Amino acid sequence: MNIIRLHRTGKLFLLGFLLAIFFPACQQDNEPIVKEEHLAANEESAVPLEWMKLYVDFDRYAKGYRPGPSPRAMAYINLAAYEAAMFSMPNYKSLEPLYEGLDLKKASTDKEYHWPTVVNATYATMMKHFFPGHILLNEQQANLQFRLLNLESNFNEEFKAKMGTEVFNRSVERGVEVAEAFWDWSTTDTYGHDAYLNARPNTYTPPQGPGLWQPTAPDYGKAMFPYWGEVRTFAIHEEDKLARPPIEYSDSPSSLFYNQAQEVYLTVNRNDFTENWIAQFWSDDQLGVCLSPPARWMAIASQVLELENASLEKALYTYAKVSMALNDAGVACWHSKYHYNIERPISYINRVIDPNWQVHYLGFTPAFPAYPSGHSTFGAAAAEVLSDIFGYNYAMTDRTHEDRTDFFGMPRTFSSFYEMAEENAYSRIPLGVHFRMDAEEGVRMGYDIGRKVNGMPFK
Repeated sequence: MNIIRLHRTGKLFLLGFLLAIFFPACQQDNEPIVKEEHLAANEESAVPLEWMKLYVDFDRYAKGYRPGPSPRAMAYINLAAYEAAMFSMPNYKSLEPLYEGLDLKKASTDKEYHWPTVVNATYATMMKHFFPGHILLNEQQANLQFRLLNLESNFNEEFKAKMGTEVFNRSVERGVEVAEAFWDWSTTDTYGHDAYLNARPNTYTPPQGPGLWQPTAPDYGKAMFPYWGEVRTFAIHEEDKLARPPIEYSDSPSSLFYNQAQEVYLTVNRNDFTENWIAQFWSDDQLGVCLSPPARWMAIASQVLELENASLEKALYTYAKVSMALNDAGVACWHSKYHYNIERPISYINRVIDPNWQVHYLGFTPAFPAYPSGHSTFGAAAAEVLSDIFGYNYAMTDRTHEDRTDFFGMPRTFSSFYEMAEENAYSRIPLGVHFRMDAEEGVRMGYDIGRKVNGMPFK
């Protein structure tokens, strides 16, 4: 036995010796040069943080971007940034093999890159593609485009002075190259690409029947994004896109459906201060006033990253996961909305309970079916991913609307992301735009989507 053990030990020693000699050479053949101090884990997160802060301002004023095109753009932008810095993130894996048609050229294996410069070029290029000037509200168009160019330029000046012209230029080229590859891939998504240009297609006519959605007062706008359920997803599959069936429609006062409508009616009429605060705090419905619902969760993610003083690596990973979850939540939710075509509370309440009743605060109801709730699905998907990264009992104060004076935006404090997601979902009831079943199914579905994103092979 001793001879056998000695023989095995000798073989293992020889194998280890050979690996020590040849494995570094193999690494150099397949990976670019990355200095220890320039690993993404050792770099600050300023580049992605500042770009995502700018993104949510673009989102606020982008016509046709809410609710589906915004999380879609976030997903492509942030996954591109994650992939652009991949060689500086040895603890993470590329997701490129998962996506047919995505073709990313490898970085030069014998050259040095400055990864914050790479990422800055990726964000700048992608933002210019996704936000051409004509989609921005006129009063903000020049300001936002100036801020985009200024952000890109300020980082470039800082990084060029630090790294020198050769490394800087190579890094910019790499970032642009990855961004262009992602943009080219995004254009092959037939239902998603440029959908913001036709948010209310004339080709869609909503079905008619008891309890089915029809355009709502006061503008009776056409259905928004009725085909969004066909948009490309990142983590979920076709079988994951359909919500559980809703409560059966009935106008009988003894029915479950009537009870759901009665809850909305009484909650709005109660006009309670805290419920009104919650309703307005999470509303995020109005173009030019608030962020879109998915961009709100990007703002939350940014607050957490700042609180944690996160590295470049942590920020890129977080933004990629959260935005991919938000994209898939939007696709699944809208697939389900137009599958079930459940009417909004205002239609039911005005017809069955009180013809003069109105929703709280907004003065309108979003122009798409009720079930399930988009806010709820987005929030739960993001909360599941953020919990996986930062902990399931992560306490924070959401300051997204802290400086607003046009509505009650005072910050609210939460003991977990789940608590945030569930309050966000509930907020749609005192606002008057959703039934409880919409909120509860959206939360269930969103958590499930978030778990599928968490299960992806990032590491």
